[in-house]
Amino acid sequence: MKHFCLFLALLLAVRTAAPAQTTPAPNLDFERIDRQTGRLADWWAQPNGVYEMAADSVVRHQGQYSLRIRSANKKPDSKEFGVATLRIPASFRGKIIKLTGFMKTENIRGSYAGLWMRVDGDQETIDFQNTSKLNVQGTTDWTPYTIDLSLGTEARAVLLGGLTPGTGTLWLDDFVLTVDGQPLSQAPAQVIKQYKAAQDTAFRRRSGIALDNLSPAQIENLAVLGRVWGFVKYYHPAVARGDYNWDAELLRVLPRVLSSPGAPARNAVLSAWLAGLGPVPACTTCREPGGDTIRLRPDLAWLTDEKTLGPALSRQLEYLRLNRNQGPHYYVRAAQAGNPVFRHEQAYAHTAIPDAGLRLLALYRYWNMVQYFFPYRYAIGEDWKQILPEFIPQFATATTAENYHLAALRLIARVHDTHANIYGDKVLDNYFGLLRPAVQVRFVEGQAVVTAYYDAKLGPATGLRPGDVLLKVDGNDVADFVQARRELTPASNEPTQMRNIAREMLLSHAPHLALTVRREGKLRTFRVDCYPARELRNMAIESGTPDPQAPAWRLLPDNIGLLTIGTLRKSQVPDIMQAAQRTKGLIIDLRNYPADFVIFDVAQYLMPQKTVFVKFSGPRLTYPGLFPIVTPELVSASPGTPYAGKVVILVNELTQSSAEYHAMAFRAAPRAVVVGSTTAGADGNVSSITLPGNISTTITGLGVYYPDGRETQRVGIVPDVVVTPTIEGIRAGRDEVLERAVQLIETR
Repeated sequence: MKHFCLFLALLLAVRTAAPAQTTPAPNLDFERIDRQTGRLADWWAQPNGVYEMAADSVVRHQGQYSLRIRSANKKPDSKEFGVATLRIPASFRGKIIKLTGFMKTENIRGSYAGLWMRVDGDQETIDFQNTSKLNVQGTTDWTPYTIDLSLGTEARAVLLGGLTPGTGTLWLDDFVLTVDGQPLSQAPAQVIKQYKAAQDTAFRRRSGIALDNLSPAQIENLAVLGRVWGFVKYYHPAVARGDYNWDAELLRVLPRVLSSPGAPARNAVLSAWLAGLGPVPACTTCREPGGDTIRLRPDLAWLTDEKTLGPALSRQLEYLRLNRNQGPHYYVRAAQAGNPVFRHEQAYAHTAIPDAGLRLLALYRYWNMVQYFFPYRYAIGEDWKQILPEFIPQFATATTAENYHLAALRLIARVHDTHANIYGDKVLDNYFGLLRPAVQVRFVEGQAVVTAYYDAKLGPATGLRPGDVLLKVDGNDVADFVQARRELTPASNEPTQMRNIAREMLLSHAPHLALTVRREGKLRTFRVDCYPARELRNMAIESGTPDPQAPAWRLLPDNIGLLTIGTLRKSQVPDIMQAAQRTKGLIIDLRNYPADFVIFDVAQYLMPQKTVFVKFSGPRLTYPGLFPIVTPELVSASPGTPYAGKVVILVNELTQSSAEYHAMAFRAAPRAVVVGSTTAGADGNVSSITLPGNISTTITGLGVYYPDGRETQRVGIVPDVVVTPTIEGIRAGRDEVLERAVQLIETR
């Protein structure tokens, strides 16, 4: 499935960093120059010191100027992109927006050059595409390329431009935008609806609420408030219409709930608060779904608990359930794939440590998003309702930025979803350490083992060798580190949690680390240098593809084909699969993250007929918490003779998300066998969440299952033949999983 990509993550910064478009005619023809700077007007470049962007009056398609992007200081293993961006406010409306632009390249090496375009809503990406699948490399003359995106009524801005992650030069010229086939200048104007919720700006910087020395009764009051607030947020038609800033409404009622002397007084406050939202009209279409197509039902039995809520409040909430919102929702919508998109959620980004009221809001926001929009709530492994009162004191007393961000991380870890983590967080980066030595550690045979180098020169200089068993870090036992990190390491299953713990084991605040290892039965201690982790980090190694420039296809001895999905591009598939037809066996290596979304491109060559390989559950926004099964996905039959040889699919704990989805499709081939170890157990499109203090996280937003209903979440792709690396194999430089795959193909 399509998930995060490095390019999209880089461009997310554009939403806040790019200057707003001020002229009604965007500089699509590259002819306007800013007289003060000498640069192309309206165009913006990601400043990274690796690429340079400039107007070019010599090389152009027509007119006086083109835009040139050229690599200046690009290192072979660096992950920077050269990106040029133009932002256009979506003051127009329509269904489809089309970009046509000319591109010329010179000596593009190491990756592609292409165009890109993105449609943004208020706080989310509505649609996105680039031309990476065309894999334009080398030297090419002026050529037109196109991108079509869905526009929709929620569009607020269109961002577009050119990019390359490779070396060389590309030129852009003569961009044209059309909306539903008409020039942009002729597109009808969009009238942006003004919501009452957006006009309520109270509490944007602080709540003014203190939560000191909470009593058990107050914690219970706050737990009830959190459940009621979240239920009303997603069920009440007035909130769905955007009539109320629901954050502000919480902070207004919270002091009264906090000071309530007992349950009856608390319930009276909540009942009056709910009634104050206005009458809820009877719903004529709110029926209870039945049948066996429902994978998960809402957990709403607590609505009828009159002992806790009292009769009046209980009846109000139950009435709201039966007459819930049936239209669009101000705070949530469905992405194209069907997973939830949470919107209009304030980040309160002015500080890393919001005050107590905003911290409690963070807990309520996250808990209810999981409660109503996490397809695997039933697989969390504990009663999610009990998590809320457990964490109220933790968020209340987290009075430093470090303690608050750690409390949020502990909460997120309790979901047991590998997709759920905190990303790009400076507070946590500083806490865990910004430095690391140039060696990779993974758990092998239950022990922390050096397996690779992050840098070909700095790694060997440490004195450590692949196969060394790590016992102590600065005198501290590895086992103690693992135990301490478990609650701070979100993951779907044990292998993936250990994978992530290993990645953080050597993070450091100091320029040196003392590492004690066992080598050939003897203990040795090395004093190793540490380097900035962001500069040293090699995503290719961590994602299972040690050499991103390695060929996606090669022949092994005895006419066995090896296909590495981590470096495979769509444009390569037809030729590779034609070559594969002549092999006696095909090994598909998925111990990596796919370089491109090639699942259907490859799988169709393996299938003698149309084959269903997966089914999904998606949220029903008109009945939050309900997840029906939606239309299954299938792979088309082979366009020619299907592949007749054995197919062996390699997986391990690095096989995650899109890689797991690919494995499910390839596994549906008639003669396919999965070899390796359990995968990450996090499959399904992700949904982004922003919490107060500008904490960014995600959850899996779609349920993914085999056609017979078997789980993938937390379970992963379970191999048919289990093979795990050994310490001896790592010392010898062997790939034991690949060796076993070859044996299976060669054995009748």
